Amino acid sequence: MSGLIGRKIGMTSIFDDNGKNIPCTVIEAGPCVVTQVRTEEVDGYNAVQLGFDDKKEKQTTKALEGHFKKAGTSAKKRVVEFQGYEEAYKIGDTLTVAFFKEGEFVDVAGISKGKGFQGVVKRHGFKGVGDATHGQHNRLRAPGSLGASSYPSRVFKGMRMAGRMGGSKVKVLNLRVLKVVPEKNLLIVKGAVPGHKNTYITIEK
Repeated sequence: MSGLIGRKIGMTSIFDDNGKNIPCTVIEAGPCVVTQVRTEEVDGYNAVQLGFDDKKEKQTTKALEGHFKKAGTSAKKRVVEFQGYEEAYKIGDTLTVAFFKEGEFVDVAGISKGKGFQGVVKRHGFKGVGDATHGQHNRLRAPGSLGASSYPSRVFKGMRMAGRMGGSKVKVLNLRVLKVVPEKNLLIVKGAVPGHKNTYITIEK
């Protein structure tokens, strides 16, 4: 899908025309530079590679330095490929937040906040508190039985247990674009998007 690379600035809330308070996320979307154009003849598929956020040259490998120089732009921290653009873009073209319009819906993908090792109550929403009248007294947040003993004598794959939570790619679908601020490259969408402040995200139409 076509879209842009952005950075999560943070959350706030705005009032709509009816005076309703709407929670929303502020995203710095673009400007993104076209660093490569994939074609069916050469690469076997059609796509546009975008670069976002300037990077110091001394932190860039020689291979990537040449790649960005070929596109006529400075080194970028984030590079992502998108497919399905209606317009034909050339290397060196710049896409801004004007790519989006108020009122349309977008999908936002990013890496969720890492929560570390968590128990089953926080990680999977187990009830936790058992029936204290049946002799239970110190197992408030324990998972309970994992399965039968004699058969199958093992724990099935996929059993919901304690473990690392978060830090994985998450995509939130159908977020409404509430406002576009072209002069500051800001995009305001309704609701929350994955990740902490300043994390890189992709916004797709």
